[in-house]
Amino acid sequence: MKQSKLKSIIGILLSAAVVLPFAPKAEAVSLAGLSAKAAILIDAKTGTVIAEKNEKQRLPMASTTKIMSALLMLESGDLDTQFKVDNNAIMVEGSSMGLCKDDIVTKRALCYGMLLPSGNDAANQTAVTLAGSTEKFACMMNSRAKEIGMEDTNFVTPSGLHDENHYSTAYDMAMLTREALKNEDFREICGTKRAKLKFGNPPYERWLVNSNKLLTMYDSCIGVKTGFTDEAGRCLVSAAEKNGVTLICVTLNAPDDWNDHKKMYDYGFSVSENRQVSFDCSDLRVRAAGGTASELPVKLENIPSYTVINGREPKITWEVLLPDFVYAPVEKGKNVGKVNFYSDGRLMCTVNMVAEDGCEAVTCEPETSIYDTILEWFKQLID
Repeated sequence: MKQSKLKSIIGILLSAAVVLPFAPKAEAVSLAGLSAKAAILIDAKTGTVIAEKNEKQRLPMASTTKIMSALLMLESGDLDTQFKVDNNAIMVEGSSMGLCKDDIVTKRALCYGMLLPSGNDAANQTAVTLAGSTEKFACMMNSRAKEIGMEDTNFVTPSGLHDENHYSTAYDMAMLTREALKNEDFREICGTKRAKLKFGNPPYERWLVNSNKLLTMYDSCIGVKTGFTDEAGRCLVSAAEKNGVTLICVTLNAPDDWNDHKKMYDYGFSVSENRQVSFDCSDLRVRAAGGTASELPVKLENIPSYTVINGREPKITWEVLLPDFVYAPVEKGKNVGKVNFYSDGRLMCTVNMVAEDGCEAVTCEPETSIYDTILEWFKQLID
């Protein structure tokens, strides 16, 4: 058996990792004293539930729906190409980013429009841009929700305007947000307090302001999205970072949502601690085909960390994935594989493995022709 493949298998066996379809709980405390009808607090890295209240109750989630709409738009790529809006799509009630007939926009601008002023026009345009209609887009939303593991969610509208069949849970929305925050564009946009964008016909600069007041009310807050309808009440999904720990908080139907979130974060950070994974890759190598070195040492691109909650150490395991070989030349720092890290059997993160050293390709001398051989022989006779 080839050495690199053997090491990959050994890594898998050592990890003994089984991906769980649910988030583990760290002796989750009750949130009975909050104003929210349903609430949850989780660790973003591991998905571990820290505190909960009716977290599996199906409820309308209003404009926090736009977390999914924005994520799908950002995942579609080609974010900065300009195009003209669909004039029927942008004619929608409620909050708006200010789109008008025949405006020229980009996908990125629509994401800012959804996540900052919570534009229903931006959400509808997103649906038409990606799927051709809001109905087809809802199918895309529900398909992505299944991939994430949102078992108690059904999307009907891209904006969160009320529909009896449009619902989610605090738990599912936390899992959605955990997935969305892995997208760097989403993370940047949802944490922006004010943004200057250029759109219109012709495009011109204007400011969009984030409706998430928690960004200024709580120093560690980094996003994510507000929501409100008469039927759903005040809904808020947020995330906060402190001392290497990232927490996600969700409240549905919460009259005092700002204070609910602050209380939950104060508790969550008081019982959470960030620690680095101890991972030794000194014996790991990858073969270099056609290289000046037969094999190269590898290392993690960065050292991942995990969260200890209430003093409980999760079981950290890993799965090493290296190819049988890489072709030379190989530059130092080139990505040659990856390691999946798990916390209590749940995928925590994936880290690239890079070449610790580089190597050049072996260059072969061209074959000597018969003519050159005979000529060299005569030269030797004369000498």
